[in-house]
Amino acid sequence: MGALSLLIFLPLIALAGILILPNRFGQSFKYIALVVTLVQFGLAGYLYTNYNGIAGDFNEVSSYQNVEQLPWIRLDLGSLGKLEIDYFLGVDGFSLPLLLLSAFVMLMAVGASWNMEKSKKGYFALLMLLNTAVMGIFCALDFFLFYVFYEVMLLPLYFLIGIWGGARREYAAIKFFIYTLFGSVFMLLVIVGLYFSVQNPNTGAHTFNMLYMMNPENYVQGSFFDFLGNSNEILGIPARMIGFIVLFIAFAIKIPIVPLHTWLPDAHVEAPTPVSIILAGILLKIGGYGVIRICLGIFPDAAADANWWLGLIGVVSIIYGALNALAQTDLKRLIAYSSVSHMGFVLLGIASLTAEGISGAMFQMLSHGFLSAALFFLVGVIYDRVHDRYIYNFRGLAGLMPKYTAYIAIAFFASLGLPGFSAFIGEAFVIIGTFNAESMNTGIPRWMAIFGSLGILMSAAYFLWTLQRMFFGQTRLKGGEEWAHKLSDLNTREQIILFPTLALALLLGIMPSLVFGVLNDSVLNLLNLVTPYL
Repeated sequence: MGALSLLIFLPLIALAGILILPNRFGQSFKYIALVVTLVQFGLAGYLYTNYNGIAGDFNEVSSYQNVEQLPWIRLDLGSLGKLEIDYFLGVDGFSLPLLLLSAFVMLMAVGASWNMEKSKKGYFALLMLLNTAVMGIFCALDFFLFYVFYEVMLLPLYFLIGIWGGARREYAAIKFFIYTLFGSVFMLLVIVGLYFSVQNPNTGAHTFNMLYMMNPENYVQGSFFDFLGNSNEILGIPARMIGFIVLFIAFAIKIPIVPLHTWLPDAHVEAPTPVSIILAGILLKIGGYGVIRICLGIFPDAAADANWWLGLIGVVSIIYGALNALAQTDLKRLIAYSSVSHMGFVLLGIASLTAEGISGAMFQMLSHGFLSAALFFLVGVIYDRVHDRYIYNFRGLAGLMPKYTAYIAIAFFASLGLPGFSAFIGEAFVIIGTFNAESMNTGIPRWMAIFGSLGILMSAAYFLWTLQRMFFGQTRLKGGEEWAHKLSDLNTREQIILFPTLALALLLGIMPSLVFGVLNDSVLNLLNLVTPYL
């Protein structure tokens, strides 16, 4: 078993231990989860620090490290040819930072679950199953294996929201499940179409190998997704563009982009705090990663033709998400809509098809991952004490909770893109890449960069307005003296969870090379694959 397999399946060992232990050992479940996520984080950190970027082809296995490839399913289907599915794992500069982020956010989620009282065995078992699925998604280089992990991820999230969520938890869980399943069902059709269109050049068998799908020479002449000279059309639209659109919609639901975002505020509001942390910190990043790895990697020709529309969708998401955040009175819903706006920058950066834009998009994903997790944790701190999140029910909290106020103020300033913090680097590189796209003939006009930058201005407006309304002025609480006694300041456990996130935001804001150094070669490899079609 290699390092990536260990990273993926360690949580399954924890899951087995949790299920075997009787319920009277309920307090031990969280310690099992904590130890496993700590080991996992250490292993991900080791892989990250020992990664050496490789300049080469994006579709060649030599550009990936810690590769594990074993035959998994081999079937002779007669006239349909031979079926070839591999257990194929590997990481590059795109997947490795997201693996480390996922391990970090999972560790935060376990810490946030420390006082969980309801059905501990089921809760921590589902959390570990979700952990395995997420790690598998970022490591898989076989499309069938990727899809298995992608679908396994849905089940624990559905139950975590539907059982441990708020008053409307069933509605939020079903809405999340249906939206995601809608995308993944059509994704499966494209996967099958790609399977019948691609052959392993060594064996002649049809394959789900993603790297073979990225190479035009491996497509069967005349097949549905034939890369070279493809004339297949549906309603006048080329088949490869149809495949790109279907896969993009599947991942866009996860990002989420407007108008496919409506599941997100409901899921966040009803989900318990640890699940909100995972949704914001990891799940949204799977959407961005899927667009980069699969949509751009397998359909670079379609991506080059459609990038103007992707940029427009990104700009709309930035502005629409920010305007909705300004209108919110529920603090958790405000942060959920801010995620829609901030993830719009990710899509805009990817659409620019420039090195600066794609690097900025990845940096923004990482920055938003731990900052949004910190913000949702901070909302959970107040909600755990008084079971209320309505902004106008609080005023003058700085006098009651000075440490809490300091942490949330830093998190707000970091999230709105203040220079010196990580979000500034991500958003600045996206704007630079988008602005330069016109001169590099990628089809993205400069007005998209201008409108995108308005999102930074609006994020300052809704974060600073919320800070003013809730934390400054004369203390006034809806619950009066009862709330004043309950609203105790941050305890040691809460500060241990929060401090690393804000320290990381500052560290990456000052030393972005910690990410760009790992990322750079993979970005250039991807652009070498896409730019010939511009």
